[in-house]
Amino acid sequence: MASHIVGYPRMGPKRELKFALESFWDGKSSAEDLEKVATDLRASIWKQMATTGIKYIPSNTFSYYDQVLDTTAMLGAVPDRYSWTGGEINLSTYFSMARGNATVPAMEMTKWFDTNYHFIVPELGPNTKFSYSSHKAINEYKEAKALGIDTVPVLVGPVSYLLLSKPAKGVEKSFSLLSLLSSILPVYKEVIAELKAAGASWIQFDEPTLVKDLDSHQLAAFSSAYTELESALSGLNVLVETYFADVPAESYKTLTSLSSVTAYGFDLERGTKTLDLVRSGFPAGKYLFAGVVDGRNIWADDLAASLITLQSLEAVVGKDKLVVSTSCSLMHTAVDLVNETKLDEEIKSWLAFAAQKVVEVNALAKALAGQKDEAYFAANAAAQSSRRSSPRVTNAEVQKAATALKGSDHRRATNVSARLDAQQKKLNLPILPTTTIGSFPQTVELRRVRREYKAKKISEEEYTNAIKEEISKVVKIQEELDIDVLVHGEPERNDMVEYFGEQLSGFAFTANGWVQSYGSRCVKPPIIYGDVSRPNPMTVFWSKTAQSMTARPMKGMLTGPVTILNWSFVRNDQPRFETCYQIALAIKKEVEDLEAGGIQVIQIDEAALREGLPLRKAEHAFYLDWAVHSFRITNCGVQDTTQIHTHMCYSNFNDIIQSIINMDADVITIENSRSDEKLLSVFREGVVYGAGIGPGVYDIHSPRIPSMEEIADRVNKMLAVLDTNILWVNPDCGLKTRKYTEVKPALANMVEAAKLIRKQLASTK
Repeated sequence: MASHIVGYPRMGPKRELKFALESFWDGKSSAEDLEKVATDLRASIWKQMATTGIKYIPSNTFSYYDQVLDTTAMLGAVPDRYSWTGGEINLSTYFSMARGNATVPAMEMTKWFDTNYHFIVPELGPNTKFSYSSHKAINEYKEAKALGIDTVPVLVGPVSYLLLSKPAKGVEKSFSLLSLLSSILPVYKEVIAELKAAGASWIQFDEPTLVKDLDSHQLAAFSSAYTELESALSGLNVLVETYFADVPAESYKTLTSLSSVTAYGFDLERGTKTLDLVRSGFPAGKYLFAGVVDGRNIWADDLAASLITLQSLEAVVGKDKLVVSTSCSLMHTAVDLVNETKLDEEIKSWLAFAAQKVVEVNALAKALAGQKDEAYFAANAAAQSSRRSSPRVTNAEVQKAATALKGSDHRRATNVSARLDAQQKKLNLPILPTTTIGSFPQTVELRRVRREYKAKKISEEEYTNAIKEEISKVVKIQEELDIDVLVHGEPERNDMVEYFGEQLSGFAFTANGWVQSYGSRCVKPPIIYGDVSRPNPMTVFWSKTAQSMTARPMKGMLTGPVTILNWSFVRNDQPRFETCYQIALAIKKEVEDLEAGGIQVIQIDEAALREGLPLRKAEHAFYLDWAVHSFRITNCGVQDTTQIHTHMCYSNFNDIIQSIINMDADVITIENSRSDEKLLSVFREGVVYGAGIGPGVYDIHSPRIPSMEEIADRVNKMLAVLDTNILWVNPDCGLKTRKYTEVKPALANMVEAAKLIRKQLASTK
């Protein structure tokens, strides 16, 4: 009876790690205090799995920030700018790499595959020196062992580590990162030797890049890496874990012929084609870790269906070689359903968070071993059936409206340059207009007001007055800074998706369904369980209120349909695009109400458009087609003089630039500063972009305040590739996580930089 969990959430059921980290960063608690919270969390996770009956329990999946950064620390691959002098990497160096410090910026952060998690990208080059510099994996293994729990230490595999890295600044872009394989493997060998000496019998290498489109050179790296590690690994059982998609046939062949590997982990939830590969041939005597329980969603597993899949696999790989597992780490789902006391009981019966998924994995393993818990399986079957037949899930009117969309392309009537001319006549903006992305700092006081209103401790009138006061303050600040296009600061919003979901039908919300996004930052995705519609206007009152406080244009702020979809836990009983079209129709009504209310600039954020991109190129076109179409549906009905903005963050846009153009927004603002202006290279390569564009001029994810000169320098770099009349000047993203003491001087420098360059442009004319 064998069960396995790929990984587990780190933040704790009530975000204990988040609060401990932030307290430590603010200097309010010591490293020992932080370590104590971490130790207690790890112990409780291991004990919970052991008590449930899980056989293969992971260790080293905990992290203070990110598992790839932990690997960078293990390898001693610290970029020079952090002035690290060797020895064991301490928290100060570690957090400087993650978050930057007073003198140097952080390392780049980017999407972990197609999830909402972000990892810290290693910066490597021919001169990077590697040395074993963080003993975290061995320390955590020993820590669990001291509790009487024998774990499977998890390492980011050497090949995926290199494939997820980037050439450091000053290194040729064409530098082959895989050429460093022979330099990092000696460190891996040291780690393996220590784990073996400490008594580990299994080791797990996460090699998720195996699900991507790899060329023969990249596949050969897997063969050479694991051949090179073979003698170090002898005597250990080795699991290579993949997740998030099918493993392509060629990669499957490479992987299953690695002689040093004992076991293969596959995501059978998103990787249904992998099932066919396994059925048509699996190496004799090897273990299959079958990822049947979805690690990326919150729906209870259909246990009966999973059991049938597992039984069919048992016939292929043998009873004693099949291990029941999760499709990927459970860090991409919420922690524990037990903490949801306010959730509707019927909906709750359809769900399983990480703690419940551990129980599901174990129940499936027991059932396979002939110890099926009949009552547990029966309750699961009843919940599955209630979800299928619930009238709350289906709304015939919405279904009909979404079906009717199929025939049209939903484009605005005039082209973008004509629209921009019409808008400029009405808005009369200077060249290089300045704006911000939407949110302003969310102070402790503001959060208190929202919390008290939610708990009915203050009246609606008191709440409305408090929010109006905050909006008025934000408007004044922007006017004093002389920003051209204003925002209301979003003081009434807890989150850019949750705020809308709470006002749309078909959504449910959790109290503690937090999921880590990066570092200590967590998000609480809504649950889309049924057809989506918009009963009432959602933002019109606040946008009109804000516009009435200023003569300058005030942006209406909406979250786009693709982002609402990609940042929610989405129903799995219909295709994602159908749900997306339903959301698009709801947002379309809101856009039209804002326009009717006198709002002339409406921003529809599609921060997450890029991250929904499937991992394989063959599937890109279909996704981009419906995603971009959904965006156009929201605003195809507005007048030429209404300016539609969109915003995108953390992305590598170069491969989807045509789709971005196809969105046909009037102005797009894009996160740019932390990815080293990779974005601008697209325009250097001759892509013609005729709409307004505002690549972020400074990084809001870091507390540092950029100087006026630094921002002016960035703007000038942009002007080298973009037309003066289409360039906007703005920060990377919303400002809600920053403090006013950081925001005011940064924005003042930004406006000053824009004015300086306007002057210079005027004098050269």
